[in-house]
Amino acid sequence: MAISVNKVYKTVLLILNKEQRGYMTPEEFNRIGTQVQREIFEKYFEDLNQYTRMPQTDVDYANRLMNLNEKMNIFKRDGNATYVPADNNFTLPTLTHIVGSVTYEAKSRLPVEMQRVDRGEFYNLRLSPLVTPSEQFPIYLFENNKLQVYPNTINTKANAGTANVAVQYIKVPDDINWAYTVGNLGQFIYNANTPPTVDFELHNSEFTELVLAILMYAGIVIRDPQIVQAASGQLQADRANQKQ
Repeated sequence: MAISVNKVYKTVLLILNKEQRGYMTPEEFNRIGTQVQREIFEKYFEDLNQYTRMPQTDVDYANRLMNLNEKMNIFKRDGNATYVPADNNFTLPTLTHIVGSVTYEAKSRLPVEMQRVDRGEFYNLRLSPLVTPSEQFPIYLFENNKLQVYPNTINTKANAGTANVAVQYIKVPDDINWAYTVGNLGQFIYNANTPPTVDFELHNSEFTELVLAILMYAGIVIRDPQIVQAASGQLQADRANQKQ
């Protein structure tokens, strides 16, 4: 499902060299590629907001919301939050970008989804005997990338290792890396193992947009406005077509 970082780099270099526009070093490519992947990833959330308000077709492969969910599924993860006794809260799994559902999972008991509340609700609910949270109906406050949960018995059991707080979340993409060694003539030679190559995590359908966006940044790096204009124009045309 991942897009080969080597394939993307070779495509970018081929276009630049064919037009005799200049060269992009591996370090430049890695930094720009990481930035472009993050931009495409962040655009998914804007598209999701828009597509959920638009009527969708029932034709296979033409449903935009379904296709977008397929792209986002690559980044969906399940993990456990880590209880920190000193702070009496839970830290999120590494690379968490957006938190989905949070569940309380105790031994010999089915998982219970926790209710997310704001700070006012977090304190007020605990004061009322009728709606006081319990292990059957737990709540959590999400602030500063940390989870504060209630009732406190959940913290006690998590600290004892008899229960845990699980998180369904969307992770941020890893930084890409086109790994290489330097040859006798100073040339860059692709080597997937030194250090380990990190491919793009995007869906294969993003290949064209990925290349165009990297080319746009390449034009800025080598100070060629024609590349910037050509790549930017094609990107805008493609994205406008996706919105129609």
